[in-house]
Amino acid sequence: MKKIIKFTKWLILSLVTLSFGIAVFVYAMADRTYEAPYPEIAATDDPEVLARGRHLFYGPAHCAGCHAPRSEVERLENGEEVLPSGGENFELPLGIVYAPNITPDVETGIGSLSDAELARTLRFGVKNDGAALMDFMPFYDISDDDLTALVSFLRSLPPVSNARPENDWNFFGKAMFAFGVFKPMGDAIVPPAPAEAATAEYGRYLAESIANCKGCHTKRSMVTGKFTGAEYAGQMAFGVMDENSVVDNNRYIVTPNLTPDPETGRISQWTLENFIERFRIGRIIPESIMPWGQYARMTDLELTALYLFLQNLPPVRVEPAIPVGVQEGARPK
Repeated sequence: MKKIIKFTKWLILSLVTLSFGIAVFVYAMADRTYEAPYPEIAATDDPEVLARGRHLFYGPAHCAGCHAPRSEVERLENGEEVLPSGGENFELPLGIVYAPNITPDVETGIGSLSDAELARTLRFGVKNDGAALMDFMPFYDISDDDLTALVSFLRSLPPVSNARPENDWNFFGKAMFAFGVFKPMGDAIVPPAPAEAATAEYGRYLAESIANCKGCHTKRSMVTGKFTGAEYAGQMAFGVMDENSVVDNNRYIVTPNLTPDPETGRISQWTLENFIERFRIGRIIPESIMPWGQYARMTDLELTALYLFLQNLPPVRVEPAIPVGVQEGARPK
């Protein structure tokens, strides 16, 4: 009995010491910084470049959907151009993320950052102070031309003074940064962008380097953000947010399988005309997190390229499938 008591005390002391050590490490390393190269990107006032940046920003790259104020989202969905003065609050299991003001305001926006710092943030997911960002903007393989277009367009916007809070991470969120789960991405090897044409190759570029289709249509961990399912096979469950940006834990929406599996692929039987028409219709399910109003601004050429890319994916049968759409009950893990 004495040996058991002695062992129990030793075990408890060890666990307490270990927990204390982990806590100290987390709080000491949560703000760790990284080195990342600065892309050789410089803003321009060339009208064609600015037009491309505007199209990407309000269209396929859907930047405004997160960075515009929530009160302006309806205008954005209706095709208007609203300023990205700070937008969504994302309540995650790891804390609250506040979409920042990305107008050129010097005090509260991006006006004090250099072009290279902005380009580094977009390409590598690292802030100007070297801190890593959560993987919300996976523009790691965006072409230099399109990166220049986005930076140039941001520079052309009128500045708006609107201070936003810093992200509020809980202990587990801090741990993700401390242990390097969230760290700069990208390898600085950017393949040349394919020609803008109605091809599956250009569709892949749009889907994976601009529009981030895989980010929602591939199952992933809601804690680490790492992909856990087959690419583009859907089945990702997102909690539905109410009007106050609070996630309702008893309602969730499930993304569809976009692969051409004949039985479980949502668009496997669609014609190109069906595909384009669906984007032109816009939002049907009010709770959908897809930025329909922005994707509707894509050109017929872009949508054709996306369609060809998706139709040429390896078919993945989803079985058993979680019903697509809004569901009631505890969100599946």
